[in-house]
Amino acid sequence: MTRSRREFIAKSSLGMMGVAMSANTAAADQTPLPPGAPPAFGTSAPVGPMVSVQTFSEAEKLVQVEMTPKDLMQAASNWQQSLASVYERRVGPRKLHIEDTFSPATVWNPTLPGKASGPVKDEFSVRADHVPDLPAKDEDIAFAPVSLLSAWIKSRQITSERLTNIYLKRLETFDPQLHCVITLTREHALKQAQAADAEIAAGKYRGALHGIPWGAKDLLDTAGIPTTYGAEPYRHRIPEKDAAVTARLNEAGAVLVAKLSLGALALNDVWFGGQTMNPWLLEEGSSGSSAGPGAAVAAGLVGFAIGSETQGSIVSPSMRCGVTGLRPTYGRVPRTGAMTLSWTCDKLGPMARSVEDTMLVLHAISGPDTGDVASVPCKLAFNGGADIAHLRVGYIPAWMKTAPATEVDRAALETVKKLGMKLVEVSLPDWPYDSLNIILFAEAAAAFEDLTLSHKVDDLKMQVPDAWPNTFRQSRFLSAVDFVQADRLRRKVAIEMERVFSEVDLLLVPSLRDEFLVITNFTGHPSLTLRAGFVEVSEARSDWAPDPNKPTPKFANPRRVPHGVTLVGRLFEEGTLAEAGMAMEQEFNVAVARPSGF
Repeated sequence: MTRSRREFIAKSSLGMMGVAMSANTAAADQTPLPPGAPPAFGTSAPVGPMVSVQTFSEAEKLVQVEMTPKDLMQAASNWQQSLASVYERRVGPRKLHIEDTFSPATVWNPTLPGKASGPVKDEFSVRADHVPDLPAKDEDIAFAPVSLLSAWIKSRQITSERLTNIYLKRLETFDPQLHCVITLTREHALKQAQAADAEIAAGKYRGALHGIPWGAKDLLDTAGIPTTYGAEPYRHRIPEKDAAVTARLNEAGAVLVAKLSLGALALNDVWFGGQTMNPWLLEEGSSGSSAGPGAAVAAGLVGFAIGSETQGSIVSPSMRCGVTGLRPTYGRVPRTGAMTLSWTCDKLGPMARSVEDTMLVLHAISGPDTGDVASVPCKLAFNGGADIAHLRVGYIPAWMKTAPATEVDRAALETVKKLGMKLVEVSLPDWPYDSLNIILFAEAAAAFEDLTLSHKVDDLKMQVPDAWPNTFRQSRFLSAVDFVQADRLRRKVAIEMERVFSEVDLLLVPSLRDEFLVITNFTGHPSLTLRAGFVEVSEARSDWAPDPNKPTPKFANPRRVPHGVTLVGRLFEEGTLAEAGMAMEQEFNVAVARPSGF
């Protein structure tokens, strides 16, 4: 402590930048201290570039504070001795590189102190529906839900190898339109499929995912197979180990057929190979950042996919592409071996063609892993045939009356009542929830600090003001004090959500309501987005800020596209979400509709 405060960079080249100090200050710093004198703030050897009153005056604009002229003078005169030394980790002689695999010491726990969350034991059962015969057409097989694909494989009506070849062919046929595949894993997939068939023939059936082809958002590590993050600087990156989720799906006998696209570094739907398009409306992107999983599942190119969400990256592409996306409770699914954007917000979850399918996948990937300090032991209780009439479904009236809510959202409220569930009006305080994003921006900038400071982030295709490169650069100037205050706000918001869920079992919300995406991603609550109907659009939609020079296509005749609603559940109660979701899915009766041309 004494050394870092009194001697940091005293003889370094950076320290030489601060030699223009007064003789009195330098002399005072060299004065021997009496025995027993404790270290003190503001007495380091001067380091770093000189800072003027004008520097602080301009910096006030970035953090929106105002100091008096006297305060400014004192801060500027003392900066090199008092606070410049805290940057030694990055610019000092003892500069220290922090490995990508290291998480911050502070871990977000979505469960409030003294509160229990989630079921007390595992109870997992699916519906025992009648299984139809295997369809004659490959495309009808390809669009079937995992529950049917699994039944056909188990009963040997189809082999995993044949099913895998169906999906590989469709991936090759339709990817030129959708741009959803980064790496096709043909040889790897066929080897896994043949192994699955051999095991099943020998009587070793691993469960519902055995032999089922799937696609991974290309931020999930796959040993010996490129994992590119959708970003130019990483396009030749080949990990040595599988991510925890990849390993669990391997153990379940699933067959990896493709690494699917994501917006570069998990933002929106543009990656180094282009823009991933929506199968329902090829003039617009599929939304992101789980762009490839959304498009591939919607077009019947994979049985299911794994996506990720930090703030809308499962919900938004599920909405636009008309698939079912389950964002699990923060901490349920380990992120070991997945790209980090935000240590305290990132989540991995399934995207599929039915609610039940998402639970089959979640069942296989849940549980802690030592590589993810935020992953926790948790139970999963789900009954595909459960009675849901007792459930209380909360909604915020104002959210349902204004955009982005539509008639489909409002009709979903009536569906809730029709199914016997009770609608309950709830409210949340009118707080500045977007202030929480200082946490996301700071964590993301820290995760990609080396990329930003080396200017390799300049290689990303998107360099517009609302893309990551600009945000990473700007975030260097966020206030650490405001970061801590945002963290305190986060706990206040979590307490409010605890209050809401003391009144209801579920929430029904418009899927793209900004407050919902911010609040629940920071509190860690699970969500289920499912197709509820269709709307008409007269203009292509975009994740990006409007650009007058590149307007989105407009349509003389409105286009019909799917629209989904979102259920939010209590922490670790994904089973309740799915039980209600399955009943609503059946009542909506729109999940089987397919995009034309696929």
